[in-house]
Amino acid sequence: MMADEPLVLGIETSCDETGVGIVRGTTLLADAVASSVDTHARFGGVVPEIASRAHLEAMVPTIERALKTAGISARDLDGIAVTAGPGLAGALLVGVSAAKAYAYALNKPLYGVNHLASHICVDQLEHGPLPEPTMALLVSGGHSSLLLAPDITADVRPLGATIDDAAGEAFDKIARVLDLGFPGGPVIDRLAREGDPKAIAFPRGLTGSRDPLYDFSFSGLKTAVARWIEAKRKAGEEVPVRDVAASFQEAVVDVLTRKAVRACKDEGVDHLMIGGGVAANSRLRALAQERCERAGIRLRVPRPGLCTDNGAMVAALGAEMVARNRPASDLELSADSSLPVTEPHVPGEAHAQAHGHGHGHSHDHDHDHDHVHEVSKKNLYS
Repeated sequence: MMADEPLVLGIETSCDETGVGIVRGTTLLADAVASSVDTHARFGGVVPEIASRAHLEAMVPTIERALKTAGISARDLDGIAVTAGPGLAGALLVGVSAAKAYAYALNKPLYGVNHLASHICVDQLEHGPLPEPTMALLVSGGHSSLLLAPDITADVRPLGATIDDAAGEAFDKIARVLDLGFPGGPVIDRLAREGDPKAIAFPRGLTGSRDPLYDFSFSGLKTAVARWIEAKRKAGEEVPVRDVAASFQEAVVDVLTRKAVRACKDEGVDHLMIGGGVAANSRLRALAQERCERAGIRLRVPRPGLCTDNGAMVAALGAEMVARNRPASDLELSADSSLPVTEPHVPGEAHAQAHGHGHGHSHDHDHDHDHVHEVSKKNLYS
């Protein structure tokens, strides 16, 4: 860790976890998380309004906890990064508003970054700088994507994505059918270890010769599993939960890893990075390692705690933005629930318009982070 590497605080509030991370360069100093998942479990899924309120209540304490863990003052920071999208609109707004307030009060540059690009960049905290280009398989409750990133701060290219349910969403829905609670991923992973993955031949979506090479579909699989379970129950037979969990899980990870390895071969990339919450799944990690080794591909997967949503991943991408002198966002930064992955970060409006890729917003003025109402900021953060 070098003292002159950028020191960045990252805020993540795209769904139900308030994450605050602090990194210096590619070194993780603090990773504080406040989760509201237990509250949502009563409803069988994330309730956006509850998530937003939980972020609001947890934000300042979580930031203070991260600063204390890192052993730094907020004034020591070189920048503030925040997830600008994609995600739940209300939840994103809480994080963006907090980041803008801290950036304004501290007179620090603000970086609105992309949630998916952050999931890729977090691997730098564990395995060092990303190769260029990086091939990434991102799998979570809301996303299943194959991405090629020649430059994680400026050039991320989608090769394929789910056309219906994401992998994590399918895990949650099957867990609900099996009465296993929410979230479904961890419990299915645990039960599958005691089941037979070959017990039931569940379908593999979009794997036919005429199907898109890199797109995913898990809706048909979800329906097939639910109908199989329903047929068993109607016949008065006991549902072999562990075998169902193992066979369902195998169908998901088989398709994910098969397509990811093929993309690496087709694009001539000798490594694969896997990120997102489902990347914590033990069978996905094992099968990916097995297939990558056979194909001569190096696998990079962060530890499970860095796969789920966290502030460290946002800080990691923010630090990379600072290190590469990417333009900061301005204080008119908005949350964008459908921010495309092709936009790793949201530059200030003046820069965006000058380079022909503005978001269509217009502002009467631009903020200069070095000269913004010094007296007002002193009052805001005293």
